[in-house]
Amino acid sequence: MSKFLIKGGNPLAGEISVGGAKNNAQIMLPVALLSTTPIKITNLPMIDGVEKSLELLEDLGAEIKKGKNEVEINTKNINKTELDSKLANKFRTSVMFVGPLLTRFKKVSFPHPGGCVIGAAGRPIDLFLEGFEALGAKVEVKEKSYHISAEKLHGCDYFFSTVSVTGTQSMIITACLVPGKTILRNCAMEPEIIALADYLNSQGAKIIGAGTPTVMIEGVEKISGGTCRIIPDRIETGSFALMAAATKSEIKITNCNPEHVLSLLTILKKIGVKFEIGPDWILMKKSEKIKAYSLKTHEYPGFPTDLQSPYVVLMTQAEGTCLIQETIYDRRLLWTDMLSQMGANIIMCDPHRVVIIGPNNLYGKKLISPDIRAGIALVIAALIAKGPTEIDNIYQIDRGYEKLDERLRTIGADISRID
Repeated sequence: MSKFLIKGGNPLAGEISVGGAKNNAQIMLPVALLSTTPIKITNLPMIDGVEKSLELLEDLGAEIKKGKNEVEINTKNINKTELDSKLANKFRTSVMFVGPLLTRFKKVSFPHPGGCVIGAAGRPIDLFLEGFEALGAKVEVKEKSYHISAEKLHGCDYFFSTVSVTGTQSMIITACLVPGKTILRNCAMEPEIIALADYLNSQGAKIIGAGTPTVMIEGVEKISGGTCRIIPDRIETGSFALMAAATKSEIKITNCNPEHVLSLLTILKKIGVKFEIGPDWILMKKSEKIKAYSLKTHEYPGFPTDLQSPYVVLMTQAEGTCLIQETIYDRRLLWTDMLSQMGANIIMCDPHRVVIIGPNNLYGKKLISPDIRAGIALVIAALIAKGPTEIDNIYQIDRGYEKLDERLRTIGADISRID
């Protein structure tokens, strides 16, 4: 298993480019199943979830041509309706293949999707199953798999009991080819949902309201293939911005969309972090004095849960006391115990809240990355820390950040990958 060895304290400077959005890329790959004509996807991050999605597509019978950060997919000849359990249960977004297969073949079977399990009870797929049933499908739950079938699907009026990004995306994708009008309420509003709808509309879909709580879809008979460019990863953008602030570095973040991280930029301005923005870049400047600032995670456009972990690291370097409250995922703050081992003054109130008293000197330790976002936070902490830090289980980090160590070395980080 690979690990990172990081020697902290090196000055960072220069430019770092943002890759394509993980949460856009892993949704656009199953979209290829909606059309019998090829789809070309560019600015594609070659991360674990993307590679597994391509494996699953090939197993279904798709023809795939790979290039550098791009791929062309032709699903014309697929005839399989069962997702291979050895592939599908390795990553959560395998559930996104279900809707397109259901609309195309009127039946699909699949195992419980795998991936990053956050929380004591894992991450259920009830919203997906309820959505398929609302569209007229029959769901059978067996011991190790799900079987969904429908003689005829129909439009529906569906309210999400919980705001869900992938749930919203799944229903949009599925309803595109379902006869009649579908109205989705209490939808997630992330930029990745807008990007999905924009592409589908460009290929013949009729979707109104993406990016708002209510989305209306008029079913069409056909979705064409086309070219889709994956939008910049806003979580990677925010992670790099927080890294620059925490290490007191001047770094230019390029190929990003500053509008997608306005909640973060607003807070950075409040706490004394200096920066400039352009149409597709953010210039982070050295900020010697940072004020502590409490926050609560919230669905978009609020502060993203995926930036909570690196923000916690920044607060260990801020002056004062703040409260961080996680509202999206259970137990997502438990990783902060590792920051305490590094020297941070953190008090855990309960699994949802921590108090941070700063600033703190951090010291290198041997650590294990528990998930993608805590992993990048540990990398940032290691860049600040005195002495070497060893981070194991970096597979979790690689799932969200393509060639992170290579990119960090270009701006001066002393980081190496050890197998």
